[in-house]
Amino acid sequence: MVFETYCFFLKVKLIMMQRKYGILIPARCTIGEGFFIGHWGTIVVNEKVKIGRNVNISQGVTIGQLNRGKRMGTPVIGNEVYIGPGAKILGNIVVGNNVAIGANAVVLDDVPDNVCVAGIPAKIVSMNGSDGYVNRKV
Repeated sequence: MVFETYCFFLKVKLIMMQRKYGILIPARCTIGEGFFIGHWGTIVVNEKVKIGRNVNISQGVTIGQLNRGKRMGTPVIGNEVYIGPGAKILGNIVVGNNVAIGANAVVLDDVPDNVCVAGIPAKIVSMNGSDGYVNRKV
């Protein structure tokens, strides 16, 4: 009984913090070491998403699920990935290692390793990857 009451208060505290800071990252997410949020505000991550090591995200990012179509499911984000402000990563896709995703990009397809993508829908714009963008590595 005491444990259930304690869990209830932790859930209430989590909801209050989510509303205050505008960040919704469920405790059930799989997130690797070195995860870094550059600026807080309106960040939404689906609970089934898998995020690798040393991933940096910015404000306004959505990493979510698609509920129909050929890409139905949730994304898997690789290691050393930079996700720019306002980017949307949706569906059952894989974002490779050492990837930079540009501001306001909408990623709906798999992204290979060592590239930079931008646009709506996201397309490869550079083969330089995330070098120089990922901060605070572990």
